Amino acid sequence: MRHLPIVIILAVALAGMVLLRDVINFETLRENREALMAFRDAHYLLAVLAFIAAYVAIVTFSLPGAALSTITGGFLFGIFPGVLFTVTSATIGAILLFLAARMGFGEQLGARIDAREGRLRRLREAIRENEIPVLFLVRLVPVFPFFVTNLALSIFGVSVARFAVTTFLGIIPGGLAFTSVGAGLDSLIASGEQPDLAVVFQPQILGPILALAALAALPLIIKVFRKRII
Repeated sequence: MRHLPIVIILAVALAGMVLLRDVINFETLRENREALMAFRDAHYLLAVLAFIAAYVAIVTFSLPGAALSTITGGFLFGIFPGVLFTVTSATIGAILLFLAARMGFGEQLGARIDAREGRLRRLREAIRENEIPVLFLVRLVPVFPFFVTNLALSIFGVSVARFAVTTFLGIIPGGLAFTSVGAGLDSLIASGEQPDLAVVFQPQILGPILALAALAALPLIIKVFRKRII
């Protein structure tokens, strides 16, 4: 039974990859723009709850459309509270996936790693000793896909509370960038243009994110430097 949640998640993720990859896209959002706005105006609270539930499901089950969902959050609710809804939803989804993976295979693999000498054990120990800066780094600089990071961290025995806090805070910069794109989506739709998802790489956005990443990495750099001196 302990494997059931992660098995269900992986099965839904696979089905979603096949069935939804051509459905969840900007054209679908464009075609349903007026209906979404009308529903939001008529049932604001219900629209918020439906959006959060859908976003949590997308992240938990690693379904296509996370970036588009963030843009949709900005389109429907503005930069704020849109970014609050998207970041909260992504964090909840990440926690659910993390817990399911830890229960399904993370604890067992972690115990096996601890029982053997090698690079994985040293990596696990290093992450445990530097949880907060490492977790911030992997969120601020998402080198790997979001769901891959969530699955990987379930093996390394990190604190659930620290995982939650660093996920929430660490994805705010990127979430804010994509939500701001969504906030200006109406004009893009009117002009027939596509949203520019490369906005996160613009200097005025990428610069502060890299600065935050450097700040998060500073304790690690100091620790390594001290070890070399000693």
